[in-house]
Amino acid sequence: MSKFRFKVVKEASLRMPVAVEKPSKLPSEMFESHVFTRETMRAYIDNDVLKMLFEAIDKGKPIGRDIASAVANGMKKWAMELGATHYTHWFQPLTGTTAEKHDAFINKDPHGKALEEFTGKLLYQQEPDASSFPSGGIRNTFEARGYTAWDPSSAPFVLGDTLCIPTVFVAYTGEALDYKAPLLRSVSAINKAAVDVCRYFDRNVSKVYSYLGWEQEYFLVDDALYAARPDLMLTGRTLMGHSSAKNQQLEDHYFGAIPERVLNFMTELEIEALKLGIPVKTRHNEVAPNQFELAPIYEEVNIANDHNLLLMSIMEKIARKHHFRVLLHEKPFAGVNGSGKHNNWSIGTNTGVNLLSPGKNAASNLQFVTFLVNILKAVHTHNALLKASISSASNAHRLGANEAPPAIVSVFLGTQISEILDKLENAATDEAIVINAKKEMKLGVGNIPELLIDNTDRNRTSPFAFTGNRFEFRAVGSSANCGAAMLTLNAVVAAQLMEFKAEVDKLIDKGEPKERALFTVIKKYIKESKNIRFDGNGYSDEWKAEAEKRGLDCETSVPKIFDAYLWKNSIKMFQNTEVLSETELHSRSEVKWDTYTKKIQIEARVLGDLVVNHIVPVASRYQSFLLDNVVKMKEVFGSDSDKFTEQDRIIIRQIAEHTSTIIEKVDELVEARKAANVIESEREKALAYHDNVVPLLDEIRIHVDKLELVIDDEMWALPKYRELLFIR
Repeated sequence: MSKFRFKVVKEASLRMPVAVEKPSKLPSEMFESHVFTRETMRAYIDNDVLKMLFEAIDKGKPIGRDIASAVANGMKKWAMELGATHYTHWFQPLTGTTAEKHDAFINKDPHGKALEEFTGKLLYQQEPDASSFPSGGIRNTFEARGYTAWDPSSAPFVLGDTLCIPTVFVAYTGEALDYKAPLLRSVSAINKAAVDVCRYFDRNVSKVYSYLGWEQEYFLVDDALYAARPDLMLTGRTLMGHSSAKNQQLEDHYFGAIPERVLNFMTELEIEALKLGIPVKTRHNEVAPNQFELAPIYEEVNIANDHNLLLMSIMEKIARKHHFRVLLHEKPFAGVNGSGKHNNWSIGTNTGVNLLSPGKNAASNLQFVTFLVNILKAVHTHNALLKASISSASNAHRLGANEAPPAIVSVFLGTQISEILDKLENAATDEAIVINAKKEMKLGVGNIPELLIDNTDRNRTSPFAFTGNRFEFRAVGSSANCGAAMLTLNAVVAAQLMEFKAEVDKLIDKGEPKERALFTVIKKYIKESKNIRFDGNGYSDEWKAEAEKRGLDCETSVPKIFDAYLWKNSIKMFQNTEVLSETELHSRSEVKWDTYTKKIQIEARVLGDLVVNHIVPVASRYQSFLLDNVVKMKEVFGSDSDKFTEQDRIIIRQIAEHTSTIIEKVDELVEARKAANVIESEREKALAYHDNVVPLLDEIRIHVDKLELVIDDEMWALPKYRELLFIR
């Protein structure tokens, strides 16, 4: 191989595991040691202030500035004891990542003496430059003012030397410029709507929580190899690279023994996560080589989302200490599985009831079926919108690739639940709902306990699958902010529950008994939402045709998928639930189109540079070497040389054909970008990039990958898949 590639591959292969000091404390003792929890507050804040603070948080009331000052003083003292010298408002702009501006506690008194200061005003809000973050036209460049405001429901934490305060981010005119503000609104919306429906069954229900358990998939690559691949560095994925002879076909990596170097990284990551209150639970090898997964215990959706974003941030820092780079792109390598972030979502009451868990009697099962059917109806009505909430330029590479859910939203329920709904749909009377408990599976093998079979199987091809006591939104991408999907899911379910209550109350007002009114509307919804239910193979071509017949959204163009945000029923739904205004929806759509364009634009520029500066010169050099060999063979063997150089001449022709096509396609790529860049409409520009630029990226890659197979390995400078995916 080339000297350069040999050097970086050797460096990667010689990496020794970085030692991780075994913690002296148990995980439970480390948990939340760097978080300003309610328990911690008691040691730093006066009880009277705490009582008012907790009441405001629990009841969603505004927190007075006098309370904020007392809280800020205690928070500063606690943070400084952990070594904090700075503070920041930690927020989630529409870039999809997090943002922070650090300010020191240091200040001067009127006499010029230095002191540490952190006031309630500084805790309450800050004013970052809003013009430099995506706003979709809400903020002009010359209109810089925006505000971050403290979210008391998410505990502050100390990361390094900085006190981080989770906040919302809003424009000077009040519109949300982030994911947290509308997510919190959606939490409020589903709480109110679900409580109203719960009171048909239990008058003691006063609050409903929405929960999230995410599963974060990711790849690790050695940082030496990463640095030698400009496409990985600049786009997060390999824009070229022929498949390794061995990849995941033996399925030997999945759940296999975790390599020591990776395990040391995971161990340190878990230690830091626990300190920050992230309840990490599960770790394992995923399907593709160098692919792994981490999953936590369920939490309330707002807290879970904060923790996922925080984890994504600390993963990057800790990986570098272990000479790794984390790849969160949904499809960093062609030919092997991509990465998702399965969002396990459920709702539960303050009385301890999981509303998505079957009950032990007919009454509790009626409540379960009520919420189940309303969720089905919500997903059916807004299947295109839910797809828009998880769509992106990067996730488009993963969805429908025989490893992830297809780009058609459907719901898997399993045989037993489906049979119950079918029975209810056709029932003539208000029959009792009976859902079997978990059955015992007898294995007939000594010393192995009997297993309990869930009331549903699992369907890996379903984007939205019921798994016994929750729904798994499998289509969310690994690099995404979960808030986009969760605020949409909460909102559509809240809107549907509001509609359900209105219909039931209307029947009750006409004299219908409550149970009969509930059954009447449930049966109607079962029938109306039946097309969203699909328990079969979502990868099959037959399903794609069937889904179109059923009226489900089958659009695959990401820019067109985003249109669903601006459909009349979407705007009405978001307005009725008070999650997003029409202005905010328009701005977010503009941001999504603009982000899509820029990501493809960057990929096109990177690929063009790599082809011109790396691939074509190497191909020409090897072609010249072969031509020189042909000439010399002819000088030595005369006319007999043809049979000795036949293979060389075949390769020379192949190189000429591939390089010629590559150069031609790169020129077309440049022109396609130029034509798209002058389009003023963000939507039309994104469409031009999707329709005219993306296909050229794919075409160029085909020819580059063919060249990789024929060019001398000693000349190829870029690390290959067999090196990227298997070096430890």
